[in-house]
Amino acid sequence: MNREDPELFGVSPNEGDVGISRTDRAHDTPGQRSTRWVEGYIVRSLLGSLGNPPIRITLWTGESICTAASSPVVDIRIRSFSCLLKLLINPELYFGDAYSTGLIEVDGDLVKLMEVTYQGLARMRDSGLRLRLTKWLNRRHSNALADSRENIHHHYDIGNEFYKLWLDRQLVYTCAYFSSPDITLEQAQIAKMDHVCRKIRLRPEESVVEAGCGWGALALHMATQYGARVKAFNISHEQIAYARERAHALGVEHRVEFIEDDYRNASGRFDAFMSVGMLEHVGPEYYRELRHVIDRCLDRSGRGLIHSIGRNRPNPLNAWVEKRIFPGAYPPSLREMLEVVEDWDFSVLDVENLRLHYALTLKHWLQRFENASSLVKEMYDERFVRAWRLYLAGSIASFSNGDMQLFQVLFTRGTNNDIPWTRAYLYDR
Repeated sequence: MNREDPELFGVSPNEGDVGISRTDRAHDTPGQRSTRWVEGYIVRSLLGSLGNPPIRITLWTGESICTAASSPVVDIRIRSFSCLLKLLINPELYFGDAYSTGLIEVDGDLVKLMEVTYQGLARMRDSGLRLRLTKWLNRRHSNALADSRENIHHHYDIGNEFYKLWLDRQLVYTCAYFSSPDITLEQAQIAKMDHVCRKIRLRPEESVVEAGCGWGALALHMATQYGARVKAFNISHEQIAYARERAHALGVEHRVEFIEDDYRNASGRFDAFMSVGMLEHVGPEYYRELRHVIDRCLDRSGRGLIHSIGRNRPNPLNAWVEKRIFPGAYPPSLREMLEVVEDWDFSVLDVENLRLHYALTLKHWLQRFENASSLVKEMYDERFVRAWRLYLAGSIASFSNGDMQLFQVLFTRGTNNDIPWTRAYLYDR
């Protein structure tokens, strides 16, 4: 299939910039004309509910519709009536499904399309009836202890070789820290790990408990670069196996213990608590359990840092991303995030938002993913490639739009007076 062929859907390149273009309908029956009126009505309703964004929709009939006052920035081609109807009912979920399976084709900048679409979806969520309907249709997966392992397995245990194709060399799958926008992804991920270690003022021989350790890059960095002793918890089997192999290769098994278990089972006393990119998988209903873990594990003068994707106000994650890519995920608002520590004797020392750093991180990931897309297709299939392309493009749009945030919250025991007077310690070398 040639995605650039303008005749594929029976519409010439000069048709349908604004309004409606039609193929020859002289021989249409009344029933056909009635059906096409319904199709056009649904498209206008869908575009209107999104705020009439600069999008042109071309139907399988060859009809093109754009309700925006300005020229369209991207074309969406819809292949069937059932696909169109599902988009009207639940656009958040069914757009991703239809794009993944090829029932929707996108001609133009996919990131730009997601930016204008998310802006419209935000307005749709604000309407009472639709808000209640979409919440019911898009119920989130549970993060109960019995379900959490399956949620993590769905995303992280799909093959380390896949992630090696587009992450940095250490497989850091969280927001990087760009001291300058033109440094490499590898440099920015090392800078992020240094940034969080400096925030908690990590010292040689201090002990750290890490909740959710990914492929182990941060735990190994804390051990090799700061001389810390780390216990890192993760329920992804493939990630833990890879992390243990790296610890063995680096000769630091005596400093880093990678434990294949749920964070809720962590015990012992530590100088620091670290959680980078794990809170999104906890769910607000389990923040109390996380508080118990932190209180149980953190020493009297201990410090903690939580790094998490977040929102400006409470809202569920995009329904398609939650159901197909990240089951159980929930990015909290800053207020919700602070609930993890504020009900106990903890003091928040610093809050930082790295939203634009994550947008740039994702741009690096998407470019690398596209460069490796033929290999990804060989490993999985075209549907998988399209789904992950959409996930990464949509994530860029979310952070660029300001719909998603990246919060880092630094805290300590409320009775701990061994705290910095200024933030100079973060930047002095």
